[in-house]
Parts: sequence; C-alpha cells; structure tokens
Amino acid sequence: MSIINRFSENLTAIEYPKEKSSWNIAGILKNQNGFYKFDVRDMFKMPDGEFAQKGSTKSKADKMVLEFKNRWVILDLEELYEYIKKEDKKKVYVEDLIHVLDWTMYLNK
Repeated sequence: MSIINRFSENLTAIEYPKEKSSWNIAGILKNQNGFYKFDVRDMFKMPDGEFAQKGSTKSKADKMVLEFKNRWVILDLEELYEYIKKEDKKKVYVEDLIHVLDWTMYLNK
C-alpha cells in the first residue's frame, strides 16, 4: 500500500489533483474541520543514514506529512516557510521543528 493510501485513512472528503501538482491528496482530517492539501511522499535515506524529505517554498500544499513507525507528523507549510526564512535555514530537522512550530500535529497509526 502506498504512503498516500495509508495516510488517506485519516481523511474524509478526499480529493486528488487533476493534473501533476506539488500536493498529492486533499481532504479533512478526521475529527477536524479544515480542508487541506497535503504533500505526502516517502522520505529518502541520505548517504549519512539520516532520513530526509525535500520540499519547495513554491508548493501549493498546505501541509507536509511525514511518516514514522508509530505516527504521522503533519507540518504547516506556511509556518515552516516563515521559520526557514526568519532563521535563514536551508536544512531543518523534524525533531527541532517539533519544538519551534506551533501548528504541528501528530496522528497515531
């Protein structure tokens, strides 16, 4: 099962892009009321063994979804972009973001 299909189990009112886009799936998180476009892609392993995810400040997605063994971590991209710009960062770590971003959401698997 693909990462998009696994994550879709957490959504209602699901929509998919009609053409190639920077977001993969849209919908409403269960027990929530906001409709969002999500960037949901598998992380990749860096040469040093760390897992990473690339992103673009030009993305049309509202949220970035990261999959971990026992949970999903959802980051607000607007808040992330503001942090990257303010701190003049090219590379950020999820563990650091958890402590500095306000909107971050966690969904248990």
